[in-house]
Amino acid sequence: MPSIDRIKKPKTHRGKRAILKKEPQLLESAKQTLCIKGSTSSKLAHDCMKDFYDLKKPDAQMMTKKNEIRPFEDITPIEQFVTKLNAPLFMFTSHNKKRPNNLIMGRMFENSLLDMVEFGIENYIGLKEFKIPKIATGIKPLLIFNGDIFENNREYGRIRNLLIDMFHRESAKNVRLQGLEHVISFTARDNKILLRSFRIFLKKSGTRTPRIELEEIGPHVDLVVRRTQLASDDLFKQSCKKPKELKAKKKKNISEDPLGKTLGRVHMGAQKLNKIQTRKMKGLRKTMTERKEERKRKMLDTSETTNIKKIKPISV
Repeated sequence: MPSIDRIKKPKTHRGKRAILKKEPQLLESAKQTLCIKGSTSSKLAHDCMKDFYDLKKPDAQMMTKKNEIRPFEDITPIEQFVTKLNAPLFMFTSHNKKRPNNLIMGRMFENSLLDMVEFGIENYIGLKEFKIPKIATGIKPLLIFNGDIFENNREYGRIRNLLIDMFHRESAKNVRLQGLEHVISFTARDNKILLRSFRIFLKKSGTRTPRIELEEIGPHVDLVVRRTQLASDDLFKQSCKKPKELKAKKKKNISEDPLGKTLGRVHMGAQKLNKIQTRKMKGLRKTMTERKEERKRKMLDTSETTNIKKIKPISV
């Protein structure tokens, strides 16, 4: 008899809160990244993943033990780790003679694999080798993608989307110029993605716009694209679908002109201008003679109506 998966109900309030926390939220916080070390991982690959872990903190978790996992053959162990630790992003390092210094980046959708890309690490210079002050933990980086291949190639376009997910933090509505301290650049060239990390300095320029200088702070690495396992277009479209509650509701009779001004159309009923109470002014008051004439006119009108009522129709 096949075993039936039973739904585990929480027995305590703490367990109930933990289960509700793992459920999809309308406004989710920054995605957690799980860093996993393979059983045959090299020191260079592990140091590179450790640098990415330092850039991603505090939205990252590092597993200390080695794991016998081959993601492209069986992704089930990683799916179990990701589900348990509530980390939809993962990085995995491995090393062998055919594919030395491997770094695998991937992401999950509904606790199953969505996209996964295998990179080879070349020309690596770690954070420790740059003897300069580092940026503070938790700073939002600017992500720059150079190269037409990111726009023209479907595979590289999906890799760009994966890298944005990997290094993205909480969404910000407003940006303060002095808060822009870190920039990560990705340049696609010759089947490689050149990753460079810089610190931003704002210098005086004599105008309101400051002069920008960049200083490389590491890590410095060339990522060679080796293998990819990407989701179908339908599944990717489903994963990007926004809930109805977050979609902006279309407002009727409101538009914008080319200058950016908001224009609105208001529908109003028939206006009775004769009965509208206007502002009373002394200059518009009737004189004494006008009042007497109006009073005489009303008296004549009333007398005429009474005489008409007294006349009886003649019967023939």
